[in-house]
Amino acid sequence: MSDTMTDFDPFADLSDDELDAMIEAGEFPGAMDAPALCADVPEGFRSGFVALVGRPNAGKSTLLNACYGEKVAITSPVAQTTRRRLRAVVNREDCQLVIVDTPGIHKPKDGLGSELNKSALGELSDVDVIAFVIDASAPIGRGDAWVAERVAAAKAPKVLVLTKADLASPEEMLKQLEAARALVEFDDEIVVSSTEGFNVEAFVDVVANYLPEGPRWFPEGMGTDEADEVMVAEFVREKVLRHTREEIPHAVGVMCDEFERPKRDLLRLHATVYVEREGQKGIIVGKGGEMIKRIGVEARRDLERMFGCRVFLGLDVKVKPHWREDAREIRRFGYAADDE
Repeated sequence: MSDTMTDFDPFADLSDDELDAMIEAGEFPGAMDAPALCADVPEGFRSGFVALVGRPNAGKSTLLNACYGEKVAITSPVAQTTRRRLRAVVNREDCQLVIVDTPGIHKPKDGLGSELNKSALGELSDVDVIAFVIDASAPIGRGDAWVAERVAAAKAPKVLVLTKADLASPEEMLKQLEAARALVEFDDEIVVSSTEGFNVEAFVDVVANYLPEGPRWFPEGMGTDEADEVMVAEFVREKVLRHTREEIPHAVGVMCDEFERPKRDLLRLHATVYVEREGQKGIIVGKGGEMIKRIGVEARRDLERMFGCRVFLGLDVKVKPHWREDAREIRRFGYAADDE
C-alpha cells in the first residue's frame, strides 16, 4: 500500500479550469508523456474512470473489493460505512479501470451526511461510466428514485448493476430489474454476486466496453489513492462498526495519529477513536477494555495483511461532542466533499 495514486499526481495544485485548459491545448504533461504509464498497451486498449453510485448498503464497496481482488474498501452492515471516495485501479490485458467507490446517497440527518452526499453526487460529472448499484434483495424505494434522477441527468454511459444475487430469488431479481428500468434508461445491465464471485469479471467486461480507448494511466502495481494513514483509520473504524450497535457507528470517527516504520518488517501505529458522548466511549472501551482490545486485534490482522509486515497498533478513545455538525471537524477527519 505504499504506492498510491496521489504519489503520481503532478497536478494537485491546479484548478479544474486550469486542467481543462491544458487538455484542450494539448499541453497535459506527465501522464501522457510518461512511458511508464502508457507503454506496451495493445491496440484498442480502453481505460477510464467508473463510479459506483447508489443507496447505502447496496454493495458498492464489496463489488470494488471483488473487482480489485483484495480488500481495500471497508464493509459492514451499517449504513454510511463508506465516508470517503476511494479509487482502486483494476488492470486487465485489454483495459484499465479506475473504480470509484462513493458514499451511499441518503437523506442527510446532519452536516456529515450532507457532505457524504456531495462527495457521491460530485462523481457523476467526472467519470467515463456510471454504475448504478441496486441491492437485489431490498425493494426499490423513494431513495433509489431520488438517486436515479441524478444518475439519469448525467451524460456518461449508465450501467445498471443488480448486486447480492445470492440473496434474491429469480422472481425478485426480475421485479428489481423492471423497477430499475422504469427509473433510468440504461445503456447496459448486469446481475452480480460479489461475495460469490458471480459475474464479477463480466461486470469488468461490460463496463470496459463503454470506456474510451486510451493509455494505461497508472502503473500496473498501483493500488488505491488513499494515504496509508487513512487506510489505518478506516480499518479501525470498520471493526468499531462491526462490534457496536444502534447510534454508535454513526457517531464514530477515527484518525491515525502515529505511523512509523522503525524496521523494514515492522510498523508502529496509533489511532484515536472519537465519539460524541461518554456513554458511547464506555461501550467502545468495554468492560475491562475488552471491546477496544478486540477491535485492535482484528484491525491489526487486516493491516498486517495489507502492509505485509508485523504491526503494533495502539488505540485510544476520546469524546468530541457534536463533531458531525461541525464543518471544521468534518474536514479534519477528511470527510468534506471539497477535500477530495
